[in-house]
Amino acid sequence: MRKQFFITSIISIGLSIVLGKFVSSSYYYLLFFILPFVVLGCYDVIQTKRSILRNFPVLGHLRYIFESISPEIQQYFIERRTDGTPLSRNQRSLIYQRAKGVKDTHPFGTEHNLMEPGYEFLAHSIFPKEHVEAPRIKIGGPHCTKPYEAALLNISAMSFGALSNRAIEALNIGAREGGFYHNTGEGSISSYHLQGGDLVWQIGTGYFGCRTPDGKFDPEKFRDCAAKPEVKMIEIKLSQGAKPGHGGILPADKNTPEIAGIRGLKPYTTVFSPPGHSAFSNVNGLLKFVEQLRALSNGKPIGFKLCVGRRDEFEELCDEMVKTGITPDFISVDGAEGGTGAAPPEFADHMGIPLERGLVFVVDTLFARGLREHIKIICSGKIISGSSMVRFLALGADLCNSARAMMLAIGCIQAQRCNTNNCPTGVATQDPELIKGLDVKDKSVRVTNFQKNTVKAAMEIVGAIGLEHPDDLRRHHVIKNINATESRLFSEIYPYQDMVVKPL
Repeated sequence: MRKQFFITSIISIGLSIVLGKFVSSSYYYLLFFILPFVVLGCYDVIQTKRSILRNFPVLGHLRYIFESISPEIQQYFIERRTDGTPLSRNQRSLIYQRAKGVKDTHPFGTEHNLMEPGYEFLAHSIFPKEHVEAPRIKIGGPHCTKPYEAALLNISAMSFGALSNRAIEALNIGAREGGFYHNTGEGSISSYHLQGGDLVWQIGTGYFGCRTPDGKFDPEKFRDCAAKPEVKMIEIKLSQGAKPGHGGILPADKNTPEIAGIRGLKPYTTVFSPPGHSAFSNVNGLLKFVEQLRALSNGKPIGFKLCVGRRDEFEELCDEMVKTGITPDFISVDGAEGGTGAAPPEFADHMGIPLERGLVFVVDTLFARGLREHIKIICSGKIISGSSMVRFLALGADLCNSARAMMLAIGCIQAQRCNTNNCPTGVATQDPELIKGLDVKDKSVRVTNFQKNTVKAAMEIVGAIGLEHPDDLRRHHVIKNINATESRLFSEIYPYQDMVVKPL
């Protein structure tokens, strides 16, 4: 194609000159159109980074243009309603409808193959209950002096920096109006978090908001921040489902002076949160850190978040809890399907255990050691509907967190540009021009609506199963297709084994 490019260029330029000289001088204006493409093509030929452009000058750019808009083409013109990942069109539509408070019913029956292996459904009762009320979940073990009563569905961890200031503000106002909590993410507490909503302050390996100049944990800064009345609980982030064991990354273009000031960093530098904590290096150290944070916060609930990986380490941690008598007030179990953090494909695709199996393992391990009674379990990982809530409550969780669904509630369109600073909806960017598109007043109402309508749907399912309280959900209420001819109860797939106190 290079030879054809040069021949075409010479002919086009020559023809424009000839026509301009012998027919009309207006033809000279064609050169203003032709010459930029000639210059571009010549550059394509001599550059060395892209083979396609060297072999196909000018035309090769179409390949990169189509590649850049491939997600949009796929989403708008190709995918069916049940297609699309991480969330299908049906799932996204449900979130939008519930956030807007409009009709969320679906006509003409399900579009799913109910016999497909892996498909799950719930066992309804011939004696359903009506008007099941969503409870508040008390979080606080025997060593906690300031327990907190949480909603069944809350906002999972997303930092200011990863999300825009208006996105954080909309989420917090939505949490305030709806009476549920907002997890700050590991990026510390900004003024946008302080709009009256309850906060769970997450502390990651970077100790943002409570760090020394060299990045270590600072007890005094922690004490000051934990004393804020909006902070109801503190969560130590051990790992997250999107990138377990990898740490965090804040791109330089997102690290604005404002964010750097909040976190105690140098502006416009790429910030890496290390994979592990410097405040502890073993299970005993982790529990002592939990005890230290509880004392520094004057008795507020302290817990930790993890995506289950090495089971022997969690078992060792639980054994240490029994030995020392030090227990967290809650454990947040994140599934490997979690997705609000950008990560290398190797970590996103192949590290960590999915929420279903990780949650069961944590619940059963705590029960087996007599620890479950005082430790609440929070689950997160692609929770976007009432049925997904009920599914995990039946597996043993006490309450749920959601991140991506809350992002969609404030306008996210799953463009998957969160790590580029070019989010088109102003949700996951620090570009002031893009952020202007997000209206805080409108989106905060949608956050409240989504949480309220999703919890309402979950309670309707609980009633349809014949139960009066979500605490009565058990594994035998969920059924899973094993293959085209066999289905099993979750209680058969994940039997209750070696329990000190056996669930009903």
